[in-house]
Amino acid sequence: MTFVVATLYKFVRLPDAAELQPSVLAQCQLQGVKGTLLLAEEGINGTIAGAREAIDAVLSFLRADPRLADLEHKESFAEMQPFDRMKVRLKAEIVTIGVPEADPNAQVGTYVDPKDWNTLIAAPDVTVIDTRNDYEVSIGSFQGAANPQTRSFRQFPAYVRTHLDPAQHKKVALFCTGGIRCEKASAFMLAQGFKEVYHLKGGILKYLEDVPPDESLWEGECFVFDQRVAVQHGLELGTHAMCRRCGHPISEEDKASPAYEDGIACPHCVDQFTEAKRNCQEARRQQVRQDIRF
Repeated sequence: MTFVVATLYKFVRLPDAAELQPSVLAQCQLQGVKGTLLLAEEGINGTIAGAREAIDAVLSFLRADPRLADLEHKESFAEMQPFDRMKVRLKAEIVTIGVPEADPNAQVGTYVDPKDWNTLIAAPDVTVIDTRNDYEVSIGSFQGAANPQTRSFRQFPAYVRTHLDPAQHKKVALFCTGGIRCEKASAFMLAQGFKEVYHLKGGILKYLEDVPPDESLWEGECFVFDQRVAVQHGLELGTHAMCRRCGHPISEEDKASPAYEDGIACPHCVDQFTEAKRNCQEARRQQVRQDIRF
């Protein structure tokens, strides 16, 4: 069976988000769909996976709400269910940046279609910024893009305030995995006085889906927040795995490192553990193996 993986979001006023939660969860469970959906007064965000008919039924259910009638989604496919369960959570924000002036329902930057993205970011007067976190950037990004080196999206406003100037950086192009962080980031930057803020419509995932590899300015793979870990052009499964200790994506090169021990540590976290912690982790791994065996 091939699973359809649907990624979706929409900034829209949902003051009744708490009332919507039970019915959305019930519909997903009825269809056997798994994943996570976030509901907040500012909108909806999430990724779900299931059979073709099940995903279509859930999307139809969501779009039956007039406020979500034009809800867009992006699809990819997986040979195994990439989620363990279904969650519908209430949040203060559907993507957390932590500053009230970042309100895409009030203002947002200029959307750029994937087919026009290469021309934009190749222009010498455009500052290209990857709004994702450092561990995501580490396995792939666009050529020449700035890496803010954030550990969480909450740190992005501080990066803008300390590294960017509306008077100097007059044209800014932002991108992220699926587009949602860029909407928040562009709203924040406009509120800070930046005049021309562009962002990749549909995010990296749409770019990798639409732009042929021989025309692409993307280098590496794109981290995704499910058990696939990463995808490549055409949204094909990537080559990265995930460290079960720290959650950092790990390459084949990382696995060949002396610092890599499956389930114990990887080159990105090996220095964080004392010998006692490593011994404890090894004992836990052995116990799991015994549990599986018997």
